[in-house]
Amino acid sequence: MLSIVTSPRPSQSILVLCWLHLSSLLFIQAASAFERPNIVFLFADDQATYSMGCYGTPGAKTPNLDQLAREGMVFDRHYDTTAICMASRVNVMTGLYEYKAGCNFDSGNLLDSHWQNSYPIQLRKAGYQTAFAGKFGFTICEKPNGKGKLPESDFDSWGGGPGQTSYQTSKNASMRKYAKEYPHSTLSYGAFGRDFIKDAAKKDAPFCLSISFKAPHHPVQPDPKFDDVYKGAKFVKPANYGREHGEHFSNQSRQGRQYERFHSWNYADKYDETMALYYQQIYAIDVATGMIRKAIKEAGVSKNTVVIYSSDNGFLNGSHGYGSKVLPYEEATRVPLIVFDPRHSSSGKQLRCAALTGNVDIGATIFDLAELEMPESMDGRSLMRLLDDPQNVIHDYLPLVNVWGPNKVHSFAVVTKQGKYVYWPYAGEGFAETEEAYDMKNDNLELHNMLGKPEYQAQVDALKRTYSKALKHWKNEGVDYHGYSRFVTIFDPGKPWSEKERLYRNK
Repeated sequence: MLSIVTSPRPSQSILVLCWLHLSSLLFIQAASAFERPNIVFLFADDQATYSMGCYGTPGAKTPNLDQLAREGMVFDRHYDTTAICMASRVNVMTGLYEYKAGCNFDSGNLLDSHWQNSYPIQLRKAGYQTAFAGKFGFTICEKPNGKGKLPESDFDSWGGGPGQTSYQTSKNASMRKYAKEYPHSTLSYGAFGRDFIKDAAKKDAPFCLSISFKAPHHPVQPDPKFDDVYKGAKFVKPANYGREHGEHFSNQSRQGRQYERFHSWNYADKYDETMALYYQQIYAIDVATGMIRKAIKEAGVSKNTVVIYSSDNGFLNGSHGYGSKVLPYEEATRVPLIVFDPRHSSSGKQLRCAALTGNVDIGATIFDLAELEMPESMDGRSLMRLLDDPQNVIHDYLPLVNVWGPNKVHSFAVVTKQGKYVYWPYAGEGFAETEEAYDMKNDNLELHNMLGKPEYQAQVDALKRTYSKALKHWKNEGVDYHGYSRFVTIFDPGKPWSEKERLYRNK
């Protein structure tokens, strides 16, 4: 019997070719998605730079964080553009300055329109497995002045909580399953991270884990498991410690709780005991970090998992005779930042970067790592350019915003590579509007106000021009709700107090 072979009709050939082409595209897309890195973002609460060995602190016991620093890159000029937890956490997730996000304790919740552009939402849409545990710090609302809610359903795995959360794991509803083994919350978050990584690593999709520790935020409740770590320890006070090193600061800066807490939080009379408890809380974060890094290694994803570590604000801890945070000074606004990308040529070289970076850059970096296009509105810049070359510049300046707390303490500032300019607008009740300027290159302890000194006039003038540029940015791009538009006038040194007072009165 004669066998006859026939060629497929042209339409069949085209279908076969299209199918093969589509299959190839799907394979390439799947491979690309699989090769995207896993991302772990760890966030402390109220951690100053000088609480870690990698930032040159004698006696600081942070072996896991120091190891992360040796393997990655340490950033020495990293600022939280708003130095208080609610706004800072929004800065990180959205990559927006506070006046563009419109969210803080005294203003209002974050609008869902901004939340939809955040890194947790966009990475999940792009196929990432996402998880969050710890202090979320803000809520989402549909419209200005609306009632907020936590976005629990926007994550694949949730261990977060409302408000400040609790150091007692059993009081955090989403974390109760860890309460028996880890009664203190800090290590429970390490366990949450460990378990998520173990499960996520088995799936054919990258993961993004975000953990926001409550520690070392007040109330001071360290894990008793580590009571012996700093027992009897003595600590070297910073060179700007004490009230005598804050006499040149504005009178406005003394009107908030930061000033009285030098005494009420015992920096004045029990410095060693107070700092031992502070460091003990950070030691627990270090242990939790070790748990998470061990899980990354055991899951076999250590070569493709980026780890980022930072804090939502710093802490004054007695510097200049102040406690707490919020104020635009270095100890409150400049915080730790470590980025470790095992795929990058910078890894393992113990590199440091002195470029100006901000908390808004973290979200931008996560977008970049996930190979996603950043929203046009984002103020942050990817830190990967600095991993490529620590000498690169991603910001000429950063704004430092405080519109939280008493009106007297409100301030707007800019920090550059060379200097810092701070404007205190409140001029009622016997106060006078006040300016401060510091030489960050030669006076990073902020001991000498450059204002009124002829030898610094050119530097001060340059800082004022930068300040005007920052205020113009607020005017052009700030939200018109939650009271933020009035601050364009309040922070304008050229406007009379009578006009500013009226805005405060009619907010």
